Amino acid sequence: MRAAFVRGIIAIAGLVVALGTIAQPAQAQPETITIAAANSLKDALRKILPQFEAERRNINVRVIYGPSQTLRSQIEQGAPVDIFLPSLFEEIDQLEAKGLIIQGTKRAFAATSLVLITGAALPAPIRSIQDLETVPVRRMAVGDPKTSSVGKVSAQFLKYSKLEPKLKSQYVFGEHSRAVLDLVAKGEAEIGVVYRTDAISNPAVRILDIAPAGSHTPVRYGVAAAWTAQNISAAGDFIEFLLSPPIQTLLQEFGFDRVSSDVGSAQREEVKP
Repeated sequence: MRAAFVRGIIAIAGLVVALGTIAQPAQAQPETITIAAANSLKDALRKILPQFEAERRNINVRVIYGPSQTLRSQIEQGAPVDIFLPSLFEEIDQLEAKGLIIQGTKRAFAATSLVLITGAALPAPIRSIQDLETVPVRRMAVGDPKTSSVGKVSAQFLKYSKLEPKLKSQYVFGEHSRAVLDLVAKGEAEIGVVYRTDAISNPAVRILDIAPAGSHTPVRYGVAAAWTAQNISAAGDFIEFLLSPPIQTLLQEFGFDRVSSDVGSAQREEVKP
């Protein structure tokens, strides 16, 4: 009788535990959003993304870095990307023209300059862009215009400044701005043309001069939700976070300039020859 009583108590206790387990609400699994970002954003995003994930604990972020043109091509082909962060706003314009971004999500969030750099350890005997007209250069690192936004902008600048015919045979191509920076930092090229955001944080290079604003398409960084976005709501949260005052201030620490988030202000400006 006593044994039966004990077995009954154990059975009741087991039922209570089971019911309690059933009653517990299911733990929500974090959602993942995928960002396709230009290589020149890598340092800044390493600081920004942990803050975003800390504020939005239900969202994890996965990042794919690469040249802007390559990333845009992958999105056109249907790559599963939620957010596109190219280093040249016109890459978003091209997607929009094909109906490949979510309407209402396109924004400009930062800008930067195009700069002439040299190695810090063995600097070239050049002080300014004007010196390139008379001082001989053996190797000049530039972005490949076929693969990178910095290459497209650099080509515009070199053509505008009429330096292309003189220097073209000395070009050493890098796939993107960081690759160009590495060529100069390692001494494989005497000078190079990169985004200021890449050069400012690298002690192995020194900025010599800034390309005139009218010599190339303004370098404005844009953001938009891609047509392949699986989580449009979370993508919208990230875009708002990127445009928030604290993050805009943080971007300046990495050499970015403020820019109006108004879409109209970020349209491509024609470069006059």
